[in-house]
Amino acid sequence: MTNTCDILIVGGGIIGVATAFELQSRDRNADIVLLEKEPGPARHQSGHNSGVIHAGVYYAPGSLKARFCRQGVPATEAFCEEHGITHQRLGKLIVATSEAEVQRMVTLGERARQNGIRIEEVDQAGLRKMEPHINGLAALYSPTTGITDYKRMTEVMAELFVARGGNIRYGERLLSGQEKPDHVSVTTDKTRYEAQRVVSCAGLHSDRVIRCFGQEPGYKVVPFRGEFFRLLNQPDDLVSHLIYPVPDPERPFLGVHLTRKIAGGFTVGPNAVLAFKREGYRLSAFSPADLAETLGYSGFWRMLAKNARSAVSELSASASKRLYLQRIHKYCSRIQLGDLAPYPAGVRAQAVSPDGRIIDDFLFVKTERCLHVGNAPSPAATSCLPIAQHIADQLASIA
Repeated sequence: MTNTCDILIVGGGIIGVATAFELQSRDRNADIVLLEKEPGPARHQSGHNSGVIHAGVYYAPGSLKARFCRQGVPATEAFCEEHGITHQRLGKLIVATSEAEVQRMVTLGERARQNGIRIEEVDQAGLRKMEPHINGLAALYSPTTGITDYKRMTEVMAELFVARGGNIRYGERLLSGQEKPDHVSVTTDKTRYEAQRVVSCAGLHSDRVIRCFGQEPGYKVVPFRGEFFRLLNQPDDLVSHLIYPVPDPERPFLGVHLTRKIAGGFTVGPNAVLAFKREGYRLSAFSPADLAETLGYSGFWRMLAKNARSAVSELSASASKRLYLQRIHKYCSRIQLGDLAPYPAGVRAQAVSPDGRIIDDFLFVKTERCLHVGNAPSPAATSCLPIAQHIADQLASIA
């Protein structure tokens, strides 16, 4: 039997569910079906992250990241307020621990101001007053950075979508898709669909899904596991803000940060090490097919060559808890080895181009009847509502 619908959405992470919710809000009569291979929403990147509501300090002016994040902060806070989802605007301190980092910090502050982000410079005395347990020469203070529970936010949007007549098919896996002149034919492991339009938000499998529909994404997902530790033996007032290092231009990722959790306590992390499975949250997780696809991709080796020093450093810190601790000691020397307890890891879907370039901004692939969310890096969770609005606007131009 073939099912028909107006819009079919592939992927039940925070972007896919936010898109379903937005499209339904614009047209309550639209027949919208969302497919998710897992038994519930937000089972991957959306449910394995630091929970930070990012202010948009780091992003290149004019980028989609900068635009979506700037819009995403008030949208996320408003949604959480309306639906009783816990969130806190804690503020973030980006801490410089050397003179070289102070110079980079000043440049970062200028970029934040270009993006229209509220930012303040804090001297050493001011930093000590704000955070007595943090070491540093100076800091940037971002007052609008916060925390929330993105998994719960996704669940609430899914519940609202279903309550208003939307259809979510959990436990159903996409097999193939084909665009035809008057519809899109989609086959899953359970049935077939004919949809007028299709949106894919497949996260860790975004490149594979785009290829399922006969398009070339122009990148391949390389999965990186981000390892965290939960802190033990620390006072409740260890820090009152989120604590981040100044980004190192030689490293492609932000570095290990200290985060207060929405449910209480603190974590430090993440690092970034190659995952041997696209959904490889455990160190032991291994997929021969996923690993072979990564190792067989020339773009991976070109990326590795460009970031060899960083890769060795990340791998070393993953193998040695003492080396991991050294990164934390740069700004918080009171944390000791015995304070680092296991905490669930996340996996970042890093899009890498064939020339080895790490694709840093959001990427969409649009065809006659389909819109695929390709690269959706952090701050995707913070930005999910404006991203959904962007997708809905783009979809409106599809026949």
